[in-house]
Amino acid sequence: MEELYSKVLQVFVRCRDTEERKANIRVTIELQQTSSPIQKRDLLVKLTDDKDPYFLFNLFISEEDFQSLKVQQGLLIDFTSFPQKFIDLLNLCYAEQDSENPRFLLHLSCQSPVLEGTANFSVVETNAFKHLNHLFLRLVQGSDKEVKDYLAVCLSSLKAEKQALEMKLKKTEDDLSRQLSYAQQTLSEKTKELDKLRSEWMNQTSSLSSRHSQELQSEREKATELQSRLQQQTEQLRQELEGAHKKSTQQLHNKLTELETSCRELTEKKYKNESVIRDLKVKLVGAEEECQRSKQQVLSLRRENGTLDTEVHEKERLVSQLQMRVAVLEQEVKDKEQLMRRTKEVLDATQQQKESIEENTESKDLQIKKLEATVKSLSEELIKANSIIKKLQGEVRGLVGKLKVKNTVTVSQEKVLQETSEKLQHVEKSLQNAHQQLTAKDDQASKLKEQLETTVQKLNESREVLKTNENVINWLNKQLNEKQLSRKPQPPESLENPSVLSTTTGLKAQFYPHSGKAAVFPVGSLDVTPNEQRAAQTANRQTGDSAGLDSKYFERRDDSIPVYGLPSNLHREFPQRTKPAIASAYFSA
Repeated sequence: MEELYSKVLQVFVRCRDTEERKANIRVTIELQQTSSPIQKRDLLVKLTDDKDPYFLFNLFISEEDFQSLKVQQGLLIDFTSFPQKFIDLLNLCYAEQDSENPRFLLHLSCQSPVLEGTANFSVVETNAFKHLNHLFLRLVQGSDKEVKDYLAVCLSSLKAEKQALEMKLKKTEDDLSRQLSYAQQTLSEKTKELDKLRSEWMNQTSSLSSRHSQELQSEREKATELQSRLQQQTEQLRQELEGAHKKSTQQLHNKLTELETSCRELTEKKYKNESVIRDLKVKLVGAEEECQRSKQQVLSLRRENGTLDTEVHEKERLVSQLQMRVAVLEQEVKDKEQLMRRTKEVLDATQQQKESIEENTESKDLQIKKLEATVKSLSEELIKANSIIKKLQGEVRGLVGKLKVKNTVTVSQEKVLQETSEKLQHVEKSLQNAHQQLTAKDDQASKLKEQLETTVQKLNESREVLKTNENVINWLNKQLNEKQLSRKPQPPESLENPSVLSTTTGLKAQFYPHSGKAAVFPVGSLDVTPNEQRAAQTANRQTGDSAGLDSKYFERRDDSIPVYGLPSNLHREFPQRTKPAIASAYFSA
């Protein structure tokens, strides 16, 4: 028996004294060949209903029957091509059964009020003019034996399908159990790895945060101490230098007033000036020692800055290592997400299989219930089939429970992954804060370096000021000594007349302590003529650098403190016949 066609088609069923209705009927075409004693071919057309097992209509068409059918309905084909043409007509009906106005229709009509006995099965083509009947077949309802044979065939096919389903269920159950065990193992391993990584990450972040906070606190304290020390040292240096300058100016003013009052006290004032110079030298030595100390402090600060730079580099290296670790963790999280997606896909596939199996089992349950009601002789086998189907249903329910448990596990794993991603973002934010703190610390170190450079510059300027003051004092002593050595014995009248000295010499000097340069400007007395001043200037140009100070002391500064030289009344104590002194760059001859 060779099955040529089997498909559920939409058929219009009409009985006597009833309305026309639509029904889904399975049309089966089989070709039966017999070789004994004569080779014959018979065509079997069978109409069945999958929902009603008692519905069965058969028609056997042999070659002789087909000849009479051909003559009656005016067919133009032979028996060999009849099955294929009939199948083509049925396919046309199947293709157009879902349209609103189908062109090809199948009709099944019966003369009795109930569909039984003989029925007429026809293929009709409809158009605007008329209904064309392409084929008309008279079918006979199946006998009890034929129905039993049909039910037996259906039962055997159901058993085969059931066995196939059992095999599939076993295979799917084994595959699912293997996949579940593997997924559970991988999940347990990954959860352990996540716990380890989480603990390591928390320990590292806590240690790094505590270490960074301690280092930042110590560095802030050091910076504040350095700032306070530098401010105190600069204030002390400034106060000492101002006091020294004030004292020196006061002493010089006192000396000049004493020289104006009397020339006899000049020697005593000279000794006093020497003592003052010694004091100033002692103060200069102290200032130089303080400068050395400040230099040492600057060197120590530079070393500390170098150590701070090395620490900053080490911290940057640690930060880069942490960033690499974070990238590795992110990659692992991505891999785990891919695994979760794969497991979800497997679960979806299994769920689809489960749904299809449940649908099949429901349809089979309905068929088995109908068979139990109709066939009493096969009750024992049907009871066994029901027990087996119940077992299958229990197994399916167990699989559904397992799938639900697996879904809950996957949801919890997704939550864990979200928590780990949030923690990683928090750690990245803390690393960014640490970077910002390190940059702020670098800015503070640069500001401290700039303050140190300014203090060093001020110290150098103060040293230059002290040197210029010392040079001016030495030059004044030298001039006084030369005046005393070059002085000759004078008559008592000239000593008593203080106006003589004032007519010839008049000295003025100016100090510039803040700028590091000093200048002494000669100021002639009122009795000196402009010609004498020009002569003195030419003599100063001829002597050049042999007598006097460097040309840098001629510069005038706005912040200079004027120190006046010998007064004009000293001229009375020195005779005009004295040997003229060597021309100086500071005093007129």
